[in-house]
Amino acid sequence: MTTEEDLTVRRARPDDLPGLVASSAGLFAEDAGTRDPIVDVGWPREHGAASFTAALADPARLVLVVAYDGEVVGHLTGSLTEPSAVRPVKSATLNGLYVRPAHRRARVGARLVEEFLAWAGAQGAVQAEVAAYAANPEAIRFYERQGFGAHAVTLRHVLGRKAEVEAGPNGQTDAVT
Repeated sequence: MTTEEDLTVRRARPDDLPGLVASSAGLFAEDAGTRDPIVDVGWPREHGAASFTAALADPARLVLVVAYDGEVVGHLTGSLTEPSAVRPVKSATLNGLYVRPAHRRARVGARLVEEFLAWAGAQGAVQAEVAAYAANPEAIRFYERQGFGAHAVTLRHVLGRKAEVEAGPNGQTDAVT
C-alpha cells in the first residue's frame, strides 16, 4: 500500500504532459465516463496535451501533480475567476482532481486540495468552489471533508426526445430514454 511519504505533490512541468494526459484520461473514464453520457471521454487523449500546455503557461491556472517514483499518478487543476459586476469577488475553481486507485487513501487528495486552497488564497481569491456529480457521493463526501459545502444544484433536461426521469441512489435524477 502506498503511504503519504511515498507521494510527492508539486507544480506540474512540461515534461509531465504525458502523465497529465493519462491522469486526465483516468478521471474522464472513471468519473464522467460512468456518470455523464454527453461527455467525450476521448477528450484528454485528443486535446489534453494542448490544454495542459496552455494551463502551465497561464498564471491564473494551477496544475499540480502527484508523483510516485518519478511517475505522475494524479493531478489537480484549478483556475481563477476575476471579479465582475455580477460577482464582485475573485474566486477559485477546482476544475479537476484525480488520483489513481492504487494511490488513494494516503491523504494525497487532501494534500492536493490544501495546496489548491493555499494558492487560491495567495492569489487573492475569497472563495473556492468545486463541482461533483450528484451520482458520485464519495467525491461529495471527500470535498465536504475538505471544507466545501453545497451551494448550488445544476439540473439537466435532455432536449429533442421524450425522457423519463429516474431517481438515482442519492435521489439525483438523470433523464433517460
